[in-house]
This record gives sequence, C-alpha cells and structure tokens, in this order.
Amino acid sequence: MLTVSMILEEKWPVLRRHERAAEWLQIWTDLGRAPRTIDAYARGLAEYLLVCEREDVDPVAATRAHIALFVRELRTRPSQRGTNVVALDSGSGLANATLQQRLVSVRLFYGFLVEEGVRESNPVGRGRYTPGRHFGGQPRPLVPRMVKLPWIPGEAEWLQLLDKFRLEPIRNRLMLALAYDSALRREELCSLRTDDLDPAYRVLRVRAETTKTRRERVVPYSAATGVLLSGYLAHRARISRARGPLFLSESRRNYGEPLSLWSWSKVVRRVALTADVPQFSTHSTRHLCLTDLARMGWELHAIATFAGHRSTESTLTYIHLSGRDLAEKLNRSMTHLHAQRISMLTAPDGMGPA
Repeated sequence: MLTVSMILEEKWPVLRRHERAAEWLQIWTDLGRAPRTIDAYARGLAEYLLVCEREDVDPVAATRAHIALFVRELRTRPSQRGTNVVALDSGSGLANATLQQRLVSVRLFYGFLVEEGVRESNPVGRGRYTPGRHFGGQPRPLVPRMVKLPWIPGEAEWLQLLDKFRLEPIRNRLMLALAYDSALRREELCSLRTDDLDPAYRVLRVRAETTKTRRERVVPYSAATGVLLSGYLAHRARISRARGPLFLSESRRNYGEPLSLWSWSKVVRRVALTADVPQFSTHSTRHLCLTDLARMGWELHAIATFAGHRSTESTLTYIHLSGRDLAEKLNRSMTHLHAQRISMLTAPDGMGPA
C-alpha cells in the first residue's frame, strides 16, 4: 500500500522540502482518505510546488498571480496525446478535468494554511463574483469547468468486445459480466471477496471500504452471470480453497495472490485494442449499465441507489442517452401530439377536447 513516506521519498520528494506540505498530506492520510485520493492530492500539490521553486516563490506567501502562473503552466505543457489540437482540452495542456483536480489539491492546501493561521486568505478560493455575469452572486471559477459526456460503446462496438472476451479465461469473462451487471467500479470489482456473494439470491455486497462514497450497497447480477460464477468458483478451487479475495492472479510471478487493479486494467486494455475499440476502459461497463437502466425506464433515484451515488446529480453525469434514443423519444411524443391535434381538427363541432 502506498504510504506518505513512499510518496515523499520516491514519488514526490519536493513535498519533503516543504514542511507544511508534508504535514498537510499526513493529516489527510490519518483521516482515512483512500490511497488513490492521497496520491492525487500529492501529485497536484507537488507539481505546484515545483513551479514555485522554479520561479523562486515562497508558496506560503504566494498570491493569486502565482496561482494564475501555475494554471498557465498546466494549460500549455506538452500533451502526451500529441500537439494537434482537435478539441478544447486536447493537444497542448492538461485535460480540463485533470486541471481541475490539480487546483483542488492546491486549494485544499491553502485552506489548511488558513485554518492553521499561517495565512489570512486562500489565493485559489472558489472564484469571485463578477457583477452582471452571475445571478445571485454565484462565484466564477478560476478555470471554467467543461462537462463532457462519458463515452459508452455502441451496439456494434459492444458486440465486438464480447466476441473477443468470449476467448478469454473464465475469470476475465466473469469480471466483465459482473462489472456490467452490477455497475461496479474497478476497485469494487477487484476487491470482491468470496463471502460477499449470495448465489441463492444472485446478489453481491459491495463493502463500504471499497467504494468511492464509502456507502455499502447490495446489488443483483443476472442468471447468465450466475452460471459463469459457478464455473469460476470451481476453477478457483484448483488455485486456492481458502476464503478471501474472489479474483486471483494466475501468473507465475503472483500465482494465487489477489488480482490487482492494474492487472485488470491491462486485461481490459488488451482486449479493447484487439477488438478495435480503444476508447473502452474498466469504467465503460458502469456507464453502459446505468444508461441501459435509464433506457429501460428506471427512475433516477433507483438508478442512483443501484450505483451507490450520494445524489442524483452524480447519476446524471453517468446517464447519457444517445442522440438516436432521444430522437426516438421525440418522435414518439410528437406522434402523440400530432394525432391529438389532428383529432381536434377532424372532430365534429363541440366534440373536440375541452
């Protein structure tokens, strides 16, 4: 498990050069934040501190102008995806969501300094009110947030993926089936244990400590997935009969050990490239499942409960009906409206709708 000491010594030694930064990171760790959250906080603050060192700026005394300099650095740094700008957040600079994540780390750090009495104000803040631009005095963010619809595979792409997954070992087929059936996040899927399953009712328990929101939930899976599960449990018994993590590695190096998040990501990436659907990721099944539930007419609150979201606002970012779906809904509603209006025109006098 990633520790603060490892982050300071191996990943981001710049944090050790700033006593307050190391102290801040240790507090978040002691409060029980998830390791990946700690790593994200550390990276965002470390990148900011490196810019401060390069510009010979004391981060404790930094101003809003120095924050703006950091934002410019993030916007203009070379992108690993190439130099051709084909969208607002491609080409040079970090993606908008990544940029927002970096700023959150810096804002939280300065919030800590304010609480400790080291500073009087937070140079990042949450934005400022611009008269005439925002009704009700709502703050304007430093960097406008762009909300993009998450990608989900179309029907043809999904069938291509399934064709390739059919050739995979039973463990990988079961993992894909559960990830879709139960709308599981990657960590939730890889952290499943044998005692989380209830085959009699075809449900599984997603433990609170494995979830993003720290909210436990019980979710169902299909009969077809139940068949795969039965086959995998028989296969797993040949690797280990011990209770514990459900999915085990079968590599020579880690045989019988719990399958890691990264190993599952590599499996999905390999199959996605083989199926010529490179956009597909470990999170795509969750998006697809929740969207399919919306297509089937589930209420938003029920979908939010199924997904383990704290609010329906989070659910709305996952559910995105395709343009074709929306066009079909529009056509159905317009057909009904058209028929109603025609009936009003053709009905005898006094017989039309009141």
